[in-house]
Amino acid sequence: MTETGAQLFARLEARRCLKDVEPRLFPEDGGPEHGEVVELYGAEGTGKTELLYHLLCRCVLPEAAGGLQVDVAFMDTDYSLDMLRLVSILDSRLNAAHSTTSPPPDSDEAALRSCLSRLLVVHCSSSSQLLLTLHFLETSFSTRPTLALLLIDSISAFYWLDRSEGGASITKQEEKLSRCAELLGRLLRDYRITVFATCHVIRRGPSSSSSEFDRPYLCRPWQRLVSHRLLCSRQEAADNTAATAPGGGGPRRRQTFSVHCSSPRRSGSPRRSSFRVTDAGVEFV
Repeated sequence: MTETGAQLFARLEARRCLKDVEPRLFPEDGGPEHGEVVELYGAEGTGKTELLYHLLCRCVLPEAAGGLQVDVAFMDTDYSLDMLRLVSILDSRLNAAHSTTSPPPDSDEAALRSCLSRLLVVHCSSSSQLLLTLHFLETSFSTRPTLALLLIDSISAFYWLDRSEGGASITKQEEKLSRCAELLGRLLRDYRITVFATCHVIRRGPSSSSSEFDRPYLCRPWQRLVSHRLLCSRQEAADNTAATAPGGGGPRRRQTFSVHCSSPRRSGSPRRSSFRVTDAGVEFV
């Protein structure tokens, strides 16, 4: 692909660094730098997608509302993006930011539209489509220097389909995702974007231990891209349920989730944080 002068300028112009996207998740030495990949790993129901929505909102919200005001591309491979939920979170954050001021009656709607204009959503139903979509997104990365973040929910969506189509050959099973990872690696180098991707736990066998659940299983090219790993889990129910009053009328606390962040490429110690999911989105505790 021939690169125009405008595309070269957009590629070389400094993109917004997302190191401060969420200080409560990452160690003290900071969050992801330009060209780094963050993997959100965990079983179903451990808050990965809600955490992804939280990071998305943090990016597209205006700086006046505590956001980073950058553009985001969302690759929905599970076809589970809940736009109503996303709009609800954005609306709550904007209302909270405007609670101390007296904005014009239509300013909230205008601000919400502005936030959504920074979001590009694409859907994929196979690893082949994922690869083609990454090629398609290169044009957006080259012409939109404000496009700083790529979210993938989830990178493991086609794991079993690829295994089935690859037959007995491990190389064939991993070929498509490996090609996606290689292309993504080039996009990271050339356009200095940041990537957040969810990855589901798989069960390897009836006797699998918890340590085996936490072990990375996707192809080596993808694993080499990952700079930070957020291991998501649910805290035990006993820690999240308040004492119930006689008659069953006592209050019950919201489910609490834990996130363990490790950064293999950095020397800092891992960090553990906790959050709850509320109507207004993620709330750290």
